[in-house]
Amino acid sequence: MTHTAIPAFETTMQTTHVWIGELMAQLGWSDRQRAYAALRAVLHALRDHLSPEAAAALGAQLPMLVRGFYYEGWRPSGKPLKERKLNEFLAHVEENLRSNGAIDPRQVSQQVFALLKSHLSEGEIHSVQAALPAALQSLWP
Repeated sequence: MTHTAIPAFETTMQTTHVWIGELMAQLGWSDRQRAYAALRAVLHALRDHLSPEAAAALGAQLPMLVRGFYYEGWRPSGKPLKERKLNEFLAHVEENLRSNGAIDPRQVSQQVFALLKSHLSEGEIHSVQAALPAALQSLWP
């Protein structure tokens, strides 16, 4: 049986590797798995702090593979979370990164937000920022 590559899958794999590589460089890390876990943790925390409508609008902007792990385990009822303070958001990120050693959730969040800002439309970034509590907006570049 001959396997033919599916262009959409190849493109999203390549794009996801670029994103993870950029995040690794921004954080000074050499572990791709750790960078993936950091990206996933921050995206989940961000998603859960947005209304379902805002979360879906952000998800639509993400590469297909990233979009898949962004939505992984999502339950839109009860969203956005009532947490409004920065330390609560960072605790959410840290909780999702527990098995990845000592990681500064503020630094990781800032770098993931910088990554999103460099790859998503300016309008989408402004919409996401406006949907977040003021305390969380300080994490964006």
